[in-house]
Formats: sequence, C-alpha cells, structure tokens
Amino acid sequence: MTAPDGEQVVLDDVGQKIVFENDEVRVWEITLAPGEQQLWHRHHNPYLVIALEAADNRIDPLDGGEPRLVHESAGGVVYREPGETHMLTNRGATHYRSRLVELKYLGEGARS
Repeated sequence: MTAPDGEQVVLDDVGQKIVFENDEVRVWEITLAPGEQQLWHRHHNPYLVIALEAADNRIDPLDGGEPRLVHESAGGVVYREPGETHMLTNRGATHYRSRLVELKYLGEGARS
C-alpha cells in the first residue's frame, strides 16, 4: 500500500495485544502514551472501541482524507464499520487505553 506522500506502507495489527478471542469476536488492547501512534492498520471487521482511559486522539486515513480529531471519554463506546485503513495518534496529554472488539461473525467469519 502507498501513503498519500508516496511512502510504502506495511500494515500493522489493529491493536497491540489480543486479550480474548473465539470464533465470534477478537478483543484487542490498545494503549498509547501522549504523542504515541498506533501504526497504519486496516479494519476487516466491524468493531467497537471501549475507552478505558480518556484521551484526545487523531485518526489519519491512508486515502488522504481529512484527519478526524476525536475525544474518547473513559467508559465511552463507539461503533465503526470495517474497511478504512488509518493511523491513530494520541494527540493529548493523557494516557489512552481501550479495548477494541472486532465482530468477526459480521466480517471475516460471516457465512455467505
């Protein structure tokens, strides 16, 4: 894959550590210190993000679209559709920690 600046991109995992997995779901842990990034990754499954520690984050899509600035409140939950390739950066002054729940049964494990 190629980034908007022409740089070749190798995709990383959607999280840093799998904390639970079965045939239906996969749960990742994500922790980012202020300024730290979750490298380029692509979501192949619909997913939920559950913020355990709040932070101000920036989502940069690989396709060159506008960055999205999001505040993730502790205890907040968001649902996102699969397909986007992006990078996540903790742009705030607080430590960010979340659980990302991939719904495999609606994505890679879906029955045709």
